[in-house]
Amino acid sequence: MQIFDSHCHLDDPAYDRDRAAVIERAHQAQVRAMMLVGIDLATSEKAIAIAAAQAYTYASVGLHPHDARQCDEAILARLRDLTLDPRVKAWGETGLDFNRMHSPQADQERWFHRQLELAAETNLPMIFHERDSGGRFLSILESHWGAGRKGVVHCFSGNDRELDRYLEMGLYIGITGIVTLKSRGEALRAQALRIPPDRLLVETDAPYLTPTPERNKFKRNEPAFVRAVLLKLAEIRAVPAETLAPVIWANSCRLFGLPELL
Repeated sequence: MQIFDSHCHLDDPAYDRDRAAVIERAHQAQVRAMMLVGIDLATSEKAIAIAAAQAYTYASVGLHPHDARQCDEAILARLRDLTLDPRVKAWGETGLDFNRMHSPQADQERWFHRQLELAAETNLPMIFHERDSGGRFLSILESHWGAGRKGVVHCFSGNDRELDRYLEMGLYIGITGIVTLKSRGEALRAQALRIPPDRLLVETDAPYLTPTPERNKFKRNEPAFVRAVLLKLAEIRAVPAETLAPVIWANSCRLFGLPELL
């Protein structure tokens, strides 16, 4: 199988001591490609540097809603400059998070609007973060979305109505290790059955959201563990993993504009 971890944070300091070993374990687990996702200027720069040194490893640039209070036009201009690097294949992670409210709502919304505009200018697909926005994320997104735009709702945690609307808008849906968790993943397992196979992506969000059974031994998630997400999706959809894997691989390549991997 070929597996694409469509969302991980290998730039995180949790990997500073053994990043090369983490990447090697991913390859051994048949994880052949990875998207390293930036959440601010520093992590975007680091993700690009890591991706530049590894085959089939790519980067995104963006500003997470948690960091919106620190954003300004100069930071966005520097992020836009980073998109000139050939390893940059997406804009994000960006969106809204009204759960922890690390940044005021007004700041989150202002800079989400601007990043939607910049991604359109750079013709990059988008990686979205949404949590407890009460429909506000979808409302803003609809005001900017149009034909030809591409994106993924990372670590999907919305309701059925939101899922249906995302699919109508042509978005991909990123499934994390939450789908493997007995109680917390129950609703997501039911929703995963409603997602067309050509809209599914798998991701770790590493170092967070370690799936079962790995979470029984390891606190830190890593790209190798995305295999458990794929296996669980295949199980609940009652298809062989070997059949589902190439579909999800193709979805990832199509979203990120990687025809050379198809």
